[in-house]
Amino acid sequence: MTDEHEAIEQSRDMMISAIAQTMVIYGVTPSVGRIYGVLYFASEPLNLDDIKTQVAMSKASVSNGLRELLETEMVIKVWKKGERKDHYVAEKDFLKNFMSFFIKKMRQERNLILKAAEQVEPKLKEIEANAEDPALQDIAHKDLRLIQDSYDYFDWTMRLANVMESGEIFDFLPKKEDKKE
Repeated sequence: MTDEHEAIEQSRDMMISAIAQTMVIYGVTPSVGRIYGVLYFASEPLNLDDIKTQVAMSKASVSNGLRELLETEMVIKVWKKGERKDHYVAEKDFLKNFMSFFIKKMRQERNLILKAAEQVEPKLKEIEANAEDPALQDIAHKDLRLIQDSYDYFDWTMRLANVMESGEIFDFLPKKEDKKE
């Protein structure tokens, strides 16, 4: 291996490590970040065994990591002519990855809270209307107000998710800053 080839490999390893570390910020494990990093720098689609060799992880761990990356659309499965194994490529547009990830998380957050609210609101309304203890009625009323107030937040996050998904966000915040001279 030439010195230049070694330097490229070391540079890639550093970048893959940095990608893995930054993905931790978003709640993704470093191992999943390494899988993404390997695919990001791959010049051609890789199969599970190729990835496993490069990240030095078990086949099961790589498979689980790929599933997570597929769910967030950071990696896509591709067909390679003449091969029976699945191959994978990284979505290399960081901005698209960022938006897909956050859109998914915002919708998950909303769904979790709304499902819980759907279950607790009827009981709280019943307590508010029928409890013999005025203090309990007051607590139920305040809790209902807090839940109702959260709907404004979820409305805003869904509007944000929608403008991110449609690309309208770039009308307000362009991808690249227009540098004035």
